[in-house]
Amino acid sequence: MERVRKPFEGISNIVRFNWHFYLLSVALIVCLLGFNYWSDKEYQLLIFFAIAAIITTTLTSLLVSFYVYDVSDLYQFKWLDQLQIKPGSNIINIHAGFDETSSLLHQRFPGSSLAVFDFYDPLKHTEVSIQRARKAYPPFNNTKSVATSVLPVSDLYADYIFIIFSAHEIRDQQERNTFFNELKRISKFTSKIIVVEHLRNTPNFLAYNIGFFHFLSKTTWYNTFKNAGLNIDQEISITPFIKTFILKHS
Repeated sequence: MERVRKPFEGISNIVRFNWHFYLLSVALIVCLLGFNYWSDKEYQLLIFFAIAAIITTTLTSLLVSFYVYDVSDLYQFKWLDQLQIKPGSNIINIHAGFDETSSLLHQRFPGSSLAVFDFYDPLKHTEVSIQRARKAYPPFNNTKSVATSVLPVSDLYADYIFIIFSAHEIRDQQERNTFFNELKRISKFTSKIIVVEHLRNTPNFLAYNIGFFHFLSKTTWYNTFKNAGLNIDQEISITPFIKTFILKHS
């Protein structure tokens, strides 16, 4: 069955899988309002600014997320046209427990062979949001659970490898280096490795506040790619908040 993204699917998923954060924001506002009622007037202005800050940061992150995941061309994959992916290509899509893209890639490139790997490890990836997402989205057919250190395909197999919003979940630098060395091993010399990520930069700080610390900096990514012997063939800014790195063998 064809997978069609619903209107507001992106923003609704964010709220549905991370509702505890928004509940916490509401609870803080209620507590501040209660404190404001009993406090002296000299503190009321500070309380007002605190409440305004909570509301502003929460709404900003939701609006940016709506723009990125529902309004932009991110999931239309028009930005892939320049790769000219041909029928018969071996494509691998790798995610970390939450797979929104395999069905879309399968529809986009119906003549290709698509393998899907999931490196989700419940002992490492303990975020409750991922657990909720996994219940809501069943895995793509024949998805294989893998370790980041060993990907179950032969050398020089893949023509294209997609890692969309998942590589940053590998928090340990050495593990991340090992993972990207594996990507190089299984990709052909003419292959392209497509890494899509938020960055730890100013736009994402303005959008997500301290949440931007969950992302990695551009320098960190550059070092990871270099350590694996991969060169950046191209960088694409799908939005000011997302960077796509298209990698090739050095």
